[in-house]
Amino acid sequence: VYVSIGSNLGDRAGNLLLAVRALMEASFCVNKLSAIYETEPKDVENQPHFLNMVAEIKVSSISASQMMARILRIEYLLGRRDKHQKKPRTVDIDILLFGDYCCDTAFLTLPHPRMFERRFVLKPFAEIAPHVVCPSTQKTIAQMLEEADDFSIVKRYKPNPKTDNEEPNIVLKTQVQEV
Repeated sequence: VYVSIGSNLGDRAGNLLLAVRALMEASFCVNKLSAIYETEPKDVENQPHFLNMVAEIKVSSISASQMMARILRIEYLLGRRDKHQKKPRTVDIDILLFGDYCCDTAFLTLPHPRMFERRFVLKPFAEIAPHVVCPSTQKTIAQMLEEADDFSIVKRYKPNPKTDNEEPNIVLKTQVQEV
């Protein structure tokens, strides 16, 4: 399973690391993490830049819907209250691929329907899994990145202690409970 993790509020890098920790506390085995990338907001104005990364997660005996329910709980515990698209957020976790599983329901669409057009997802995804084939397009992640029409700036994040005055927005005080 591959998930994207993003944040553009508070301690953005800290929020990403808290999300990874929360995924592990929710009984997900995190196999690989991409580097963190700083990206400009897509299709919105007047928002802070995002930090984004992609994680490879090993799951067993859990459905995609069950995983999504746990992810929504993690987002809530990490301070995300507004699920509307195009709003600033402490953390946003999306399932990109769940093996070869495809679905389109009101609750979940897999593969993620907009990952193909998002350089901020494809670049870190291609870093850790360039040869993974998307079941709906039959293209590798590297091919999709090469063909993406998105020309937004996506660069490796390099924190600058002199200018980064990010304050932690939330603290994970409780373990994530199974949903």
